[in-house]
Amino acid sequence: MGKILFKDFKIFNGTEFIDAHELLVDGEKISAVGNGLDAPDAEVIEGYGKILSPGFVDLHAHFRDPGGEWNEDIASGARAGAAGGFTTLVAMPNTKPAISEPSLVEYVLSHGKAAGASRILPAGCVSKNREGKEMAELLKMAEAGAVFFTDDGAPIATSSLFRLALMYTGKDLPRIMEHPEEISLFKGGQVHEGRVSALSGLKGIPAASEEIDVARGIALARETGGRVHFTHLSSAGAAGLIRQAKKEGLDITCDTTFHHLTLNENAVINSGYNSRYKVNPPLRSKEDQSALWEGLLDDTIDAIITDHAPWHMDEKDEPFQDAPFGIASLECAAAVLIDSKNKNYPDVPMGLILKKMTSAPASLLPEKWKSLGRIEEGAFADLTVIDMERTRIVDCSEWYSKARCCPWEGIALSGWPVMTFVEGRKIWQVNEEM
Repeated sequence: MGKILFKDFKIFNGTEFIDAHELLVDGEKISAVGNGLDAPDAEVIEGYGKILSPGFVDLHAHFRDPGGEWNEDIASGARAGAAGGFTTLVAMPNTKPAISEPSLVEYVLSHGKAAGASRILPAGCVSKNREGKEMAELLKMAEAGAVFFTDDGAPIATSSLFRLALMYTGKDLPRIMEHPEEISLFKGGQVHEGRVSALSGLKGIPAASEEIDVARGIALARETGGRVHFTHLSSAGAAGLIRQAKKEGLDITCDTTFHHLTLNENAVINSGYNSRYKVNPPLRSKEDQSALWEGLLDDTIDAIITDHAPWHMDEKDEPFQDAPFGIASLECAAAVLIDSKNKNYPDVPMGLILKKMTSAPASLLPEKWKSLGRIEEGAFADLTVIDMERTRIVDCSEWYSKARCCPWEGIALSGWPVMTFVEGRKIWQVNEEM
């Protein structure tokens, strides 16, 4: 692997835009960042003022592999991530069989490496077979390469199991990632309990369902000193609880999704209850959406995730109440957020958005991976080039993902990734000239 010299780029280093416009890659790593770099033997990539960012890090994506490969597999998911500017993706363990033993962690890692695209890191289940009864072999899975423990798709079944997992993982093993939901309030729900449920007659899922489980996790973290990461946050109340927990000094972190930041319950209504807007947690009120943006600004929310949830059209293209939950978005998520920020939240710094997609999520991974999401000498050359001037229409038929629908199908968005590198190797480039 040779040298690559990136010239005339606006460089974001993972925390801020810097006064340097050139970057030299030598093999797998970044060897220099500055101006006027001399590398006569390097391949030169001219940026013409485009953004050069650390590769995006997604802490939460579903690849249905093993067991549901007709919806997505690890290879198609890794290629989809590359086309969306993501260099690292954490695969959720709610597969069939569930990722609850070391051999299955190794399965995800080996298939991810074979894909030759985005880096795939596995999450392992908290409970054996994701049944919520007995704690899985967390230490052995961590040694095999698991980077989070979660029973995502459902909350940890009992508080005693949740407490035991926090005591066991402590500060040394990967974090517990909790899917915040109180099952009895969620059961049978279809949409947010609010305007959309009142107008449609569909059973609502109250924000309290999320808030109750966040409160449970915070209480257990306070008692055990453990670390909890709450995923796909959707409500103002839950954000408020986490904000207060952080002020207490508890080791509580959280993320929200691209779709919860850019859509709310009005999108469901205006679509005529199209199933491509059906997701769990549901798209909530405009006030909840605004609270999530406030959470980004004050660092209550640590990261932005896709929660990429692909389904075959035969399953997703059903009446709203019969369709499964989930939105597929890996290949358009960055553009969705950049376009929405520029149009609706112009005062939010672009650097903040990029930080929540790069260094901030990487900092929540185990020590081996904490240097991801940064541009600095000696770091892995995981890089994404973003063209803020590029406008294109979302066309799911062109996706590498096996999913063929999303809420933004047919919509023109501006601000797209156009080139992606992992460890100095180009894994994707848009078909058009830069």
